Amino acid sequence: MASGERRPTPGAEAALPAGVELGGEAFAALPGEDRDWLRNSVARVLGTSGLRIDRLAVEFVGDERMRAMHSRHMGLDSVTDVLTFAQNAPGEPIDADVAVCLGEAGRRGQGTRAGMRGEALLYVLHAVLHAAGHDDLDEASCRRMHAEEDRILVAAGFGPIFGEGAG
Repeated sequence: MASGERRPTPGAEAALPAGVELGGEAFAALPGEDRDWLRNSVARVLGTSGLRIDRLAVEFVGDERMRAMHSRHMGLDSVTDVLTFAQNAPGEPIDADVAVCLGEAGRRGQGTRAGMRGEALLYVLHAVLHAAGHDDLDEASCRRMHAEEDRILVAAGFGPIFGEGAG
C-alpha cells in the first residue's frame, strides 16, 4: 500500500458492512493485529466501493485447502490466489462466497510495500468485483478491472496498485 496510507488507529475500528463475514482457519491463525488490519481495511474498501452487498462470506485459507478447492471447482491441481462463487447476477446486489489464499498472498506480497496484508485485501476486492460482473479474461477487460481496483483503493486511502503512481 502507499507509503502515506492511512492506518486504522487503535480503538477506531471500521465496522464491516452488514452481511459481510471474514473467517476461516487461516484467518484465525493470523496474529490479532493482522486480523484487525484486514477487518478494518476490508470495511474501508467495501465502504468506498459503491457496490451493494447483500452477503459476502470470505474464508481465508492455506495452500492445501486452496489447492483442493481449485481442483474440485476448476479442475486445476494448483494453488491460486482467490476463488469467487457468486450467487448473484451482474448488476444485482452481491451475494458471494470467496476463498482467499493467505499462503499465496504471503508469497506474492513478499518484498513489496503491500506485503501479505495488502495482497489479501486486493484479493478480496478482486473477488467482489468479479461478483459485481467484472472479468479479466482478455487484455482490455483486465485493464478495466485493474483501473476499478485502483480507483477503489485510492478512494479508501491505500493508493494505486496497477496504474499511475503505483509501485
